[in-house]
Amino acid sequence: MDVTTPFRFPTGLDALLGLVLTDVSDGLVRAELPIRDELRQPRGLVHGGVYAAIAETIASTGTYIGVGDEEAMVMGLSNLTSFMRPMTEGTIHAVARARHRGRTTWLWEVDLLDDAERLCAASRVTIAVRRPLAD
Repeated sequence: MDVTTPFRFPTGLDALLGLVLTDVSDGLVRAELPIRDELRQPRGLVHGGVYAAIAETIASTGTYIGVGDEEAMVMGLSNLTSFMRPMTEGTIHAVARARHRGRTTWLWEVDLLDDAERLCAASRVTIAVRRPLAD
């Protein structure tokens, strides 16, 4: 995966969401997602699954870039997302920071902020790293 910023995912859930990576560096990933009707639950708030999906995507991307092995598979192992403040409009700004970089797991903390930089949700995401078995 060659990531230059800004980067839009061409396929999958991330493309459907419209997620844009704005910064990808060693142990840090930033992304943005403009809020639109399709991302809201029936009461008009951003659906909680949107926050969790953003967090897992940017943690997985950061892990894949950090591992630097095109043969490695990275995938979510756990995702705990807590919600502090509802969002109804504007842009979700996500910032992921690597807290642990192990051989088989990475741990990330992800802040999801509104346009005023207020914390709206926070995630702790564990990403599994799996490499092909040697022949």
